Amino acid sequence: MKDFSYGARAKIGLIYPSPGWVMEPEFYAMSPEGVITCTTRISLLETNAEQLSLIGSQGVEAARLLSQAPLDVIALGCTSGSFIGGCEYDRELIENMESASNGIPCITTSGAAVTALKALGVKKIAVATPYIGEVNERGKKYLEESGFEVTNLIGLNLLYDREIDSQSLETVYKLAKAADTEDAEAIAILCTGIRSIGILQHLEKDLGKPVISAIQATFWHALRISGVKDSIRGYGSLLEKY
Repeated sequence: MKDFSYGARAKIGLIYPSPGWVMEPEFYAMSPEGVITCTTRISLLETNAEQLSLIGSQGVEAARLLSQAPLDVIALGCTSGSFIGGCEYDRELIENMESASNGIPCITTSGAAVTALKALGVKKIAVATPYIGEVNERGKKYLEESGFEVTNLIGLNLLYDREIDSQSLETVYKLAKAADTEDAEAIAILCTGIRSIGILQHLEKDLGKPVISAIQATFWHALRISGVKDSIRGYGSLLEKY
């Protein structure tokens, strides 16, 4: 390996729920040369509102831990753990992470998804998730607070990360297609435990509209904050064009 391969262009810090295993390989697949990911883990027993509300304080301490490395950005890679309390909660969480990170910029997956959708210039979105109903309700409220109209939202009603991370790409593809509505301008696949990047191009071709996912949007936002502007093909129009 060359020295350049050890994060010369960008070192991304990732905070990820401990039961999950999907986000890191998808980050690796999308990474251009010179971009690396440094991960730490936080606890998540069930993806219900009570447990997800504990993610924030853990995320702050994890940011403090990761800040010991010379990172360019730190991402809290848990969509529902950042939207669970609404937009103000998400903003405060980012501020608290940045206070703990010794000046390293911090982002959340929910904030990254909103930033990505605004970059696409869309207002009406259809949403696919693996979540249970109470979590989907919080996600819908967060998106509406962020200025979007949610034309449809469907979930797989899964409670445990092990179940969520085990879903096949075919399942996710069918879920996203089922979520789509004629008036939706884009599709959002939300959850950093659900596989997505291998089907984004296919969905965009088949549905004729942009498709973002939680993992793709988090990686895109982290790259752009780090100053990496590469057009990356194969993982949806967000990474290729924006």
